[in-house]
Amino acid sequence: MRLLQPDPAAALLGLRAMKTMAGAAGAIGPSQRALMEAARRVILRIDADIDALPPITPDELAAGFPSPELRQQFVNGMLVVALADGVPARETVAQVEAFAKALQVSTPELHDLRLLAEIRMLLFKLDVLRRSQIGDIMKNQLEQKGPLGLAKSVLVLRGVMEDKALAARYRAWEKLPEDTLGHGLVAFYAENGFSLPGERGGFPEAGLYHDLSHVLGGYGTDPEGEVQVASFSAGYKRATPFYLVMFSVLIFSAGVNVRPTPGYTTIGVLGNPGMAERMFAAMERGAQVNTDLSDKWDYWPYVELPLDEVRKRLNVVPAA
Repeated sequence: MRLLQPDPAAALLGLRAMKTMAGAAGAIGPSQRALMEAARRVILRIDADIDALPPITPDELAAGFPSPELRQQFVNGMLVVALADGVPARETVAQVEAFAKALQVSTPELHDLRLLAEIRMLLFKLDVLRRSQIGDIMKNQLEQKGPLGLAKSVLVLRGVMEDKALAARYRAWEKLPEDTLGHGLVAFYAENGFSLPGERGGFPEAGLYHDLSHVLGGYGTDPEGEVQVASFSAGYKRATPFYLVMFSVLIFSAGVNVRPTPGYTTIGVLGNPGMAERMFAAMERGAQVNTDLSDKWDYWPYVELPLDEVRKRLNVVPAA
């Protein structure tokens, strides 16, 4: 998923629409403002005073946004801005929907945003889980390990049981040279107190690409690191990549836990200085990776290789 740069005229229309949407329910939030300023500099690359921009109607925006790809990207951007400072108001969601309708963009993410604003949390979480990377991971686990393998992985994840043979296979990576991908992952798990696949609380193997992306990208596990690794993964993911971004924004900027297990949340991380720019940079970096690591990637041929060699083969470029 690459970020497209519109021409200056379309960029200005888009920024006006983003401001109109962000202020639909009152004052623009600090994270919303930070996101718009970062987008103005990094993606739109125009010189404009956001405070001085006049509002715009959905039809005016649609007239200046002819490209379907740009329209989709803009709607995705509105969704992120809408969630940047917490659960959005219904007025905000209505404005997002109006712009999306005029742009002839209809996505399940819009439906989920409406469910969230209406506090229909059970339906909201179920739909996000089945459409997001969590649903993809469970589907891939089923295809690779069969029904019994999927059931066992869920029980291991929930801490109900352990798979000692599987855990031992991954624990063996600890003995690899320190500069290898495999040793790097085990060290990453030890540093953060995570369980290996097969150990109680360990993630299914089909989802290991997420933690390997932390290691490959050098991203931390704090809220800023998680948003960056999600954006990096969205960059290389070919199917429904935006759900990865929205999933992390929901948890770490909107304060809504959409994980299948309990976990902490934060509000407004996208308002931290430079965070929006780092999110965009991670997405651009991920878009340069030559393999979709989320799509049943076989990482076993890489685990004994030096980490720098793995990055070279996958085209994981140095972080900006």
